Amino acid sequence: MSWPFDNSYARLPDRLFTPQAPTPVRNPQIIAVNAGLARELGLDPAALSPDILAGNTLPDGAAPLAQLYAGHQFGNWVPQLGDGRAVLLGEVIGQNGRRDIQLKGAGRTPYSRNGDGRAWLGPILREYVVSEAMHALGVPTTRALAAVTTGEKVQREQAFPGAILTRVAASHIRVGTFQALAARGDTEALEALTAHVIARHYPDVDTPLELLRAIVSAQAGLIAKWMSIGFIHGVMNTDNMAVSGETIDYGPCAFMDAYHPATLFSSIDQFGRYAYQQQPDIAVWNLAQLATSLLPLMGEREAAVEAATEAVNGFSQLYQADWMRLFRAKLGLKTQEEGDLALITGLLQRMATSQADFTNTFRALADGAAAAHITDEGAWDSWAPDWQARLAREPGDPQATMRNTNPAFIPRNHRIEQAIQAGLTGDFALFHRLNTVLAHPFENQPDQGDLALPPENHERVLQTFCGT
Repeated sequence: MSWPFDNSYARLPDRLFTPQAPTPVRNPQIIAVNAGLARELGLDPAALSPDILAGNTLPDGAAPLAQLYAGHQFGNWVPQLGDGRAVLLGEVIGQNGRRDIQLKGAGRTPYSRNGDGRAWLGPILREYVVSEAMHALGVPTTRALAAVTTGEKVQREQAFPGAILTRVAASHIRVGTFQALAARGDTEALEALTAHVIARHYPDVDTPLELLRAIVSAQAGLIAKWMSIGFIHGVMNTDNMAVSGETIDYGPCAFMDAYHPATLFSSIDQFGRYAYQQQPDIAVWNLAQLATSLLPLMGEREAAVEAATEAVNGFSQLYQADWMRLFRAKLGLKTQEEGDLALITGLLQRMATSQADFTNTFRALADGAAAAHITDEGAWDSWAPDWQARLAREPGDPQATMRNTNPAFIPRNHRIEQAIQAGLTGDFALFHRLNTVLAHPFENQPDQGDLALPPENHERVLQTFCGT
């Protein structure tokens, strides 16, 4: 099988990667193939065999490799990380431009750090569901082309079925990729990587400083999107921030049910570094590490530090503008008035006090049913008149704005967990149902209403896990 490969990353200096073929597996079986995405990539969905999707057979033109990167993990510097359980097959040119195709869970690489290089079924199902849901919600994201079981067991706290995800991304280049080269003083490779990222993602910029500004802007828009849908990434290390501006690495990620700004789920985030409300500040912290890595390419150091600091500090204004635009729309507003911020924060404060479901409360605004979610006595009545008066001054159709902005369906943690548990028995019906419903998150789909319900107390998922 021939794919439309053009492997530009493999032409970069070889310090950035190690050639690495996937390790074959015993008996791959397809769980799902994303036929629509396959066609966008110029691939025939029917020709995506289990052996190709597991890495047992390489398509013609592939140049498999494992990428090098470093990173700050929970604020702690790790000088070498890299693809410890993933192999980049190459890049294809499809309807939407150049895309990486990577096999996640494809076996050991030189960067595995004593890991087994494999993935078990649970994280693969989670990433497939959540990344495709994020795409349908309009959030820049890596995507899932396929998932297969391997016919082998993976040992974690117990033996689980192994699985492999075929992940598609604008690229897999991370802040940590730049950090690895800067830490080694490899200016030649750093220059080549910078030129590559500019050409690939930001062709309208010319200099490393302009690239930094472009990445800051992309991340500001991305994090605002996360916040507007109640998404918590869970592990915003610098090696998990893609310079393309896509969401990448769905490990212990989750969507909020009951709203509270301090919400977190990740089992490894003991101090709440990556809680919901912390995400904008952590993005700035990560971007400062990128800026530091780019300083060797930005001329005289004092002037470079000043310019880079200004670029990173520009995140706040860009983020706030995007956040305001998105949350205005969630209230049915497209125009701007001075009191809008107080109106938005007033509702969020009442939601937190009432432990209101984030997704369902905003969705109910358009239907006149949100009062039922704000349970504190008098809380709704002290807020709603100002909102209704504001809506009366809004041109157009505020209800349509709300329905097109506030999803009816998100990938609920408890439903994903139920899909995983069923998948462990070989039953993927709920997994497929979730993907079908979440492909149209803004449609009411009344016959699927159970998937819009928050969890009962016994269904609540309090912790999520990265799967390594």
